[in-house]
Amino acid sequence: MDWAGAFELVAEMTRQFADTLEIETALIQALSKITEHLGAEAGSLWLLDESGESLVCHASIGPNQVTGVSLPVTEGIIGRSVRENACQSVIDVRADPHFAATVDEQSGFLTRSLLCAPMTVSKRPIGAIELVNKKGGDGCFSEGDIHPLRVLASSAALAIANAKMAKSLLEAQRVGRDLELAAEIQRSLLPDEQPGLPIAGANVPARGISGDFYDFLPLPEGRLAFCLGDVSGKGMNAALLMAKTVSLHRCLAKRLARPGEVLAVLNDELAETATRGMFVTMVAGIYDSRRGRVTCANAGHEPPVWHRTAGVFDALPAEAPPLGILPSAGPLPEREFSLEGGTLYVFSDGLTEAETEGGAALGRPGLEALIARFASESLAVRLEEILAEVRSAGQRDDLTLLALGLPPAPERAWLLDLLVRAHADRLRGVREAVGRCAAEQGCSRECQSDIVMAVDEACQNIIRHAYRGDPSGKILLRLERSGDQLVVFLRDFAPRVDPEAVRPRALDDLRPGGLGTHLIAEGMDEVRFVPTPSGRGNLLRMVKRIR
Repeated sequence: MDWAGAFELVAEMTRQFADTLEIETALIQALSKITEHLGAEAGSLWLLDESGESLVCHASIGPNQVTGVSLPVTEGIIGRSVRENACQSVIDVRADPHFAATVDEQSGFLTRSLLCAPMTVSKRPIGAIELVNKKGGDGCFSEGDIHPLRVLASSAALAIANAKMAKSLLEAQRVGRDLELAAEIQRSLLPDEQPGLPIAGANVPARGISGDFYDFLPLPEGRLAFCLGDVSGKGMNAALLMAKTVSLHRCLAKRLARPGEVLAVLNDELAETATRGMFVTMVAGIYDSRRGRVTCANAGHEPPVWHRTAGVFDALPAEAPPLGILPSAGPLPEREFSLEGGTLYVFSDGLTEAETEGGAALGRPGLEALIARFASESLAVRLEEILAEVRSAGQRDDLTLLALGLPPAPERAWLLDLLVRAHADRLRGVREAVGRCAAEQGCSRECQSDIVMAVDEACQNIIRHAYRGDPSGKILLRLERSGDQLVVFLRDFAPRVDPEAVRPRALDDLRPGGLGTHLIAEGMDEVRFVPTPSGRGNLLRMVKRIR
């Protein structure tokens, strides 16, 4: 037996499987080489199906073309080879009761003798290679053919397993990229921060793609259309349904005056086109900020909470089923009321079902307690404080929260008060706002540059290290003047950091990265972490004397 040729063939098969993701093509090429090397008239390569109960021919060489034929693993010499995980050599197949004549009957080929070897990976058979009728002589295989076939079959099995693994990895990477793109598209559908509007929202997905959504858009005459919903299910289907629902709401809210009408049209569209079994719970409404009146409709969603100025809470229960289940009989029921200086909160059930640090469900009473605790903050900061508190116990579901009403009067007059997404694409606007504010306070160009650089470096540290790239995070930036100093406050709502771990290191320490804190310390007159009002997150205070 030509062992050198056999090992060369092993190397060639490995290269073929490594060079192509078309596994079926590589199987045919490998089988052709094996059949030729061992001098067989025909050959076939069989793989177990996903159930492990049948062998399917994935490649065949010679006149007996049986590609696609399926045999129970309990039958035939191929099945016996796989079951016993051992080579089978049959001189006269007609004398062997395990020979399955079905293949010959389908192909019209006459099998006289055959040699079969299992393909195994980690001692587990995945299929078998069968060679039929030795060319020349008596047409029978010899004992010397068994060992080379066993080696070639084992090598083919390993190559097949590696090729499948590589293909699965590439598919997983493709799916991962698709999910990242879907998550980015989903985030792009959420409204941008709009300071000055009497409404704010926040969404924190439990995974990359959220099944929750919210939206708001200004309408003529001081009105705001808003909505918040939850799509049944998870993954790509839920994301697509969410995107469709948000887009339809945005279009309909500009055309229809009543939220009950908007939800009715949405319901009929979803009932007609949504994937079977999927539905959307949703609250939609109109807020007339001039009159302080709200009109809203609830389709099977968690009851919104109205927090009155006296501290009393009222719930607004659903009066219609979720969207997408049954056609509408007309506009959905609405409730209209005056906020009377209070705040309306709309949220997903991820909040009320979240666990506290003690392991109990937060529930509506727990959420109401958090609302009351942070009621003195601005609307946007209030939401971030509540979400940070809920996330501190561990997040299991999507968290989405919308608040609307007149924000409380600020306790301090800030020169600059911004809440932005913790994402690099927001930093240009932050730099421009900080530079403009510093210039208005009489800072020199050098002083402006120091402040802008320090804020930019600190924001980048928050994005990379505090939030670890989580795009749902928020950064609160506030500037005030104290005598001849500008004071900058940078707040995040991420887990607490150890101030000692972010101290600037010596410039002669040549490790990559980590010099941002040194630049901040050099550019500012004072830099230190201070306690946050809620005890959650991190608050950096930086001071620069105006010159």
